[in-house]
Amino acid sequence: MTTQGLRTHHCGELRASDADSAVQLSGWVASHRDLGALVFIDLRDRYGITQLSFDEDTPRELLAAAQRLKAESVIHVKGTVRRRLEANAERATGEIEVLVQDLEVLGPAKTPPFEIDADRVSDELRLTYRYLDLRREAPSAALAMRHTVFLALRNGLDAQGFLEIETPILTKATPEGARDYLVPSRVHPGKVFALPQSPQIFKQILMVAGMDKYFQITRCFRDEDLRADRQPEFTQLDVEMSFVDEAAVQAVIDRAVSGAVEAVQPGRCPPTPFPSMTWTEAMERFGSDKPDLRFGVELADVSKLLSGCGFGVFEKAVEAGGRVRVLAAPGGAKLSRKEITGLEGVAKEYGAKGLAWAKVVESEDAASAGPVLSGGISKFLDPALQNALMEACGASVGDALFFGADSFRVSAAALSAVRLALGKKLELIDRSRFEFVWITEFPMFDQDEESGALTPAHHPFCMPLEAHEGQLAEDPAQTLARSYDLVLNGVELGSGSVRIHDAVMQRRVFEAIGLPDEEIEERFGFVIHAFEYGAPPHAGFAVGLDRLVMLLAGEDSIREVIAFPKTAQATCLMTGAPTEVPEEQLLEAGVKSAGQSAQGGELAGDQVTEVGS
Repeated sequence: MTTQGLRTHHCGELRASDADSAVQLSGWVASHRDLGALVFIDLRDRYGITQLSFDEDTPRELLAAAQRLKAESVIHVKGTVRRRLEANAERATGEIEVLVQDLEVLGPAKTPPFEIDADRVSDELRLTYRYLDLRREAPSAALAMRHTVFLALRNGLDAQGFLEIETPILTKATPEGARDYLVPSRVHPGKVFALPQSPQIFKQILMVAGMDKYFQITRCFRDEDLRADRQPEFTQLDVEMSFVDEAAVQAVIDRAVSGAVEAVQPGRCPPTPFPSMTWTEAMERFGSDKPDLRFGVELADVSKLLSGCGFGVFEKAVEAGGRVRVLAAPGGAKLSRKEITGLEGVAKEYGAKGLAWAKVVESEDAASAGPVLSGGISKFLDPALQNALMEACGASVGDALFFGADSFRVSAAALSAVRLALGKKLELIDRSRFEFVWITEFPMFDQDEESGALTPAHHPFCMPLEAHEGQLAEDPAQTLARSYDLVLNGVELGSGSVRIHDAVMQRRVFEAIGLPDEEIEERFGFVIHAFEYGAPPHAGFAVGLDRLVMLLAGEDSIREVIAFPKTAQATCLMTGAPTEVPEEQLLEAGVKSAGQSAQGGELAGDQVTEVGS
């Protein structure tokens, strides 16, 4: 019960047992029904809605004041709780109403640009008037869920002996896989801070400092192209531990995440430990390093079966060292030609040249009863090969086969996208389930197909697998890392790894990605020097909390679970940010000098154009 200020109760609290009680409520006018001698108002706050009543015994001035109220005005009332003649079973407070004896308007409102309880409101309007949008039930509930998840994570990690330690927001630019947001320094003209893409270096240094078990719920910043699960600023749970291996870190995250799920979705979290598979297994079975395990439909490699089949597309792919893979879509035989063409478009978005297909039907030949392939490429495949293909992917009558023929990565990416599209179209996905899986032993580096240059697949502080340490100098592109991702329902929640804690090994990794000694020293010298003063073996992980809450709330975009998100163009419609600033501010910050354009520069290197762009 609220006992201070302008209310004794909130608007979701009163019940039939409170009948005849004198109460005070405050909130927003959610709806207003004027029946002449009777006025009914639904009063809303973030806890719920209570019906206010003004009847034939209400003083005339008070009734007139109630009749003048506009939607979304903030009011304070005093009154008496009474039972309603007809209860509203859909509302927690539906058995009662408050007969109002006094009314005060605390905050009058203009007519809102949209109805708060409207089913469809444009994203532009919602984000421009975000303070109105957050009064709606779904966004409000999402923020409440976010709070509960964060609290459960904090309490869970505290119970496991972790310390929450803050790390700097103004820091040094380091390669993390995306562009940095840069902050010019007024005190040091021509130099910049970077906003952290993650606290990676600082949490490793905390391990060197002997902190042993660190965590932080922290803000991170990445200047990258946005999509449904990306924002320029986001929140992650950051964890680091000393004297541990992969299994120990994963066990901590299993407990923390399952506790958070249980706090907001009781009984829906699968048992721990969460299952795991290597990156290679995930790519072979699902074509993706973030597989959605809520439905089956796995890829089968049929390269050997089709290497001499006579169908040119398949034969050329195998001869070029690529793969031919196939998946069987349950019930896919009912797909129309138009729908299959749409799936072909999905495959092409991921680099495929096309999408071969065939449907599984019952043979019309009485002499050879049983399933056969029909349509698509079936005419190029003899009966024996058709049977072998159906057996390879476990197909049966009513299914459809879809083939990808290309390089390892293209065939995987294209069929993985087709698999997900089929899962939605054919309603194969059980949306009531939460399915976690650990993906382990990622490639240590990504390699540019044209230049051959290597970049860290995660970041340059991952320890290589012990059996692969010797490959760093000889064949770094084939090196696997002691890295691991946690995936939920096909969405990557976060990444982690066993870290390098040896200065010599760290230099070897920097050299593998082509960094000269001078640049290593300039950009990472402080890390390497820290390792030279007794660094413990350590490992860690980071969970994308916006993505976790998004999935728990059943939303499709992290924007729905962030209080004040940016648009796809990284702008804030409510405040107008980013905005131009007065020239004197740019001069003071050292971004430009007198008579110079903002894109010119006092800043060093490539950072000049990025700050000015």
